Amino acid sequence: MVIKMAKQYETVIGLEVHVELATKTKIFCGCSTAFGGAPNTHTCPVCTGMPGSLPVLNKKVLEYAVAVGLATNCTITQFCKFDRKNYFYPDNPQNYQISQLYLPICRNGSVEIETETGKKQVGIHEIHMEEDAGKLIHDEWEDCSLVDYNRSGVPLIEIVSEPDMRSAEEVIAYLEKLRMMIQYLGASDCKLQEGSMRADVNLSVREAGTAEFGTRTEMKNLNSFRAIANAIEGERERQIDLIESGQKVVQETRRWDDGKGESYAMRSKEDAQDYRYFPDPDLVPVVVSDEWLAEIKAAQPEFRTEKMARYKEEYDIPDYDIEIITGTKRMADLFEETVKLCGQPKKVSNWLMVETLRLLKEKEMEPEDIRFSPEHLAGLIRLTDEKVINSTVAKEVFEVMFENDTDPEKYVEEKGLKTVSDEGALRKAVEDVIAANPKSVEDYHNGKEKAIGFLVGQTMKAMKGKAEPGMVNRLLKELL
Repeated sequence: MVIKMAKQYETVIGLEVHVELATKTKIFCGCSTAFGGAPNTHTCPVCTGMPGSLPVLNKKVLEYAVAVGLATNCTITQFCKFDRKNYFYPDNPQNYQISQLYLPICRNGSVEIETETGKKQVGIHEIHMEEDAGKLIHDEWEDCSLVDYNRSGVPLIEIVSEPDMRSAEEVIAYLEKLRMMIQYLGASDCKLQEGSMRADVNLSVREAGTAEFGTRTEMKNLNSFRAIANAIEGERERQIDLIESGQKVVQETRRWDDGKGESYAMRSKEDAQDYRYFPDPDLVPVVVSDEWLAEIKAAQPEFRTEKMARYKEEYDIPDYDIEIITGTKRMADLFEETVKLCGQPKKVSNWLMVETLRLLKEKEMEPEDIRFSPEHLAGLIRLTDEKVINSTVAKEVFEVMFENDTDPEKYVEEKGLKTVSDEGALRKAVEDVIAANPKSVEDYHNGKEKAIGFLVGQTMKAMKGKAEPGMVNRLLKELL
């Protein structure tokens, strides 16, 4: 009897990651890149593709692209050009996109990722600069589509990886590493929910042990790490089912619907020749001088790995705290700037690790959305250190500060939240609590230490939370 073993399959994944750069103006004109303006208000003849308008490259776009290339160990193409990628779509006003095919700005890089299986290098084939398209809004009520050109001409870099990833875990590790590096550079906020970082997943499966790649599909409409992981698992299973049933995988672009947990075909996958690329005649070649390249290199920030090592040496905080705080540039900057102001790294770390993370989770916010300033967090720490307010009041003040970046000192003054440390007033409150709770007093005298906790709570309640807990404890013990 022959037992047929089930085939083992390997997933092969490469990513095309589009990142909107954090310039104030668009790639080829002076229009604003601000997110959320009224439709078609951030536009001009250049970014709406009017005949006779001429593009001019924004130097900051080039600088950011080079900086990302250096951070990802790429070779910088010091003489490069822009090309026209020709296709018709309603949100593409010129009927072509200005991109780079023949001489992309960065090539042959790599990023090191770490997963449960260990460290791994993911190759970067190239990084090129291009302009974003506009946005179509489908109005189901009116049964029509509207186009907003505010996003048209917003500068992008597209980071094209090699097909080196083998699982959703590796893909997420790669994206998190890219996002972190780009945020540290200040080149983009990389907010997936706002579309400033988008990933298209190229995926194929092959029988384990074979060298030849399978037929790949491209997955679009992925705007969260969860959706990306779900899409990878869903597409892997779909392709294996096709192969197992004797059918062929078709090379095509598919759209992932995370709500339904399935994908559907959008169009057959285009190759470069389908776009009829040719050099853009309106843009001069780009030359990156040795001197300017050296300047950009010298301006590279301290990245997470170096920051973690420095924190370990410089601040007396746990490794876990260091890992979380350095995980985003916003959190790391907030920590360092607050420590400079108050000189209390452990206390700053505690506020970030406990109350800040709790409120971020509750309000479903990202660390990049934190509003409160280092000055106000340092001020709150000073108020508690000087016993102007107690820890309970401090948490109440912090919640208001988290919401509106309120000045804690002014808020405490206006709301009358200063700790009552007048011994006469406190003694009177404690005496009243003792008189009103004879059972708890008896329990305490019978050796039940916990009873004092209840009496402290009642005193704090009577003082509207403004008593100094240490003094309340001392007076209770004295009077009992």
